Amino acid sequence: MRGRSLAAALALAFGATTLTVFVLVGSFLYVALEKQIKAQDNLDIVLAARHARRLAEELDSAQSIRDHSERLTSVVLGNEALSMEVFDPDGKRAIEHNIAGALAVPDTASGAATIAALPPLTRVAATTRITEADIGDWTSRNGAPIRGIFTDARLRNGDTASLLVARNMSDRWLLLDRYRDKLTLAGVAGVVLAMLLGYLLIRAALRPLRDIAASASLVTVNRLDTRIAVARVPSELEALVASLNAMLERVEQGFQHLSRFTADLAHDMRTPLSNMRGAAEVALARPRSVDEYEALLASNLEECDRLSRMIESVLFLARAEHPQFVKQLREFDAGQELTHIAEYFEGIADDANVRLRVSGAATVTADLELFRRAVSNLLANAIRYTPRGGEIVLDAGASADAVRVTVENPGQPIPAEHLERIFDRFYRVDPSRSSLPSAGLSQGSTGSTGLGLAIVRAIMELHGGSVHAESDARGTRFVLRFPRVM
Repeated sequence: MRGRSLAAALALAFGATTLTVFVLVGSFLYVALEKQIKAQDNLDIVLAARHARRLAEELDSAQSIRDHSERLTSVVLGNEALSMEVFDPDGKRAIEHNIAGALAVPDTASGAATIAALPPLTRVAATTRITEADIGDWTSRNGAPIRGIFTDARLRNGDTASLLVARNMSDRWLLLDRYRDKLTLAGVAGVVLAMLLGYLLIRAALRPLRDIAASASLVTVNRLDTRIAVARVPSELEALVASLNAMLERVEQGFQHLSRFTADLAHDMRTPLSNMRGAAEVALARPRSVDEYEALLASNLEECDRLSRMIESVLFLARAEHPQFVKQLREFDAGQELTHIAEYFEGIADDANVRLRVSGAATVTADLELFRRAVSNLLANAIRYTPRGGEIVLDAGASADAVRVTVENPGQPIPAEHLERIFDRFYRVDPSRSSLPSAGLSQGSTGSTGLGLAIVRAIMELHGGSVHAESDARGTRFVLRFPRVM
């Protein structure tokens, strides 16, 4: 199932964001225009109402209103949306301008238009100042929206006339509707254009990712040395490219390590199998005595033990590399444990004519069985390469941040270029240097399988510690460093 396009998803998100912005901006502009138009219309209505009332107050009587109708209606001339009605003191319409039957209807009883036919409006007293708060809203007979002011005017003879100044808002509604439609059209077009341009720009911006994918596709089992090389990669992707290249380097190193390990394991297992097969073929070449057959079986048994130790060591290394490997940490005296280990190897040391000496004391927090195995492997290795008559020293000491366990033995120094590699699996500086037969080692050691020091390093890594070797003319020292548990 093909996943959704990242460019399309980002383009849609960009379009949605643009739509939201357009809606907010368009709504703000629409409301702002509506308020501005309303404020201007309100001002026109108020000014017209004030002017008309002032002109009416200069007239002497109701008849003067009819005689000077042109003077009063001049207030609303020039604006087809403005209308005016003037009612005499008796409530009858004396003047009308541009109402087109929208403001008042004839009274059915008298046949003439009267104030009673007007919509319910708040009448502004003749002595009260006209303001925008006095503007009322209603709907005409033909459904048009109307805004206006109904006010009284005191004539000179003391009578009171009434004036209605109103504005038809249909043109404003039409203007706002058209403006809204244009905003909608512009918003839709803008969103579509933004999505198209966003998609193209995002695809161009994602091109380095496609180049990275193309470079990664060139990595195969036979080309693990290939690295992702993308020219002018954006700064945001530099960390990704560096991480991928570092991962490829680790994969290459792990694959090479696994290949070497597999080859070394096959080689080391082939040797005892070849020995067993060769000895069996020689024995079967002609009849042998019982003693010769017993010797053959004993030799094959030694080779089987060697294979068993090798397999057990490989299995331990495999388990140690698993993240869920279980350790039983506890506190114990490292000096006492070194003494017990030395006593266990006393017989092997006597056979090799080597002395063992234990010194120092320190409390360490570690897995006791793993501790014993690490020190045993180092001690077995030291016995193997110590000249006859030499002395091996096992020492424990503590510092502020760690406990150090040292196994030191005299003998031929190890060249500096080999000091780090001796902890690799199946690595031997000189296989012919062993002075101790593998059959003489205990079950807990690895004999000459080439895995003893690799197991030591694995054990130290499990404890978060380290192991290193030092070698000079005085001898060789293997130092285990266990961190203190806070």
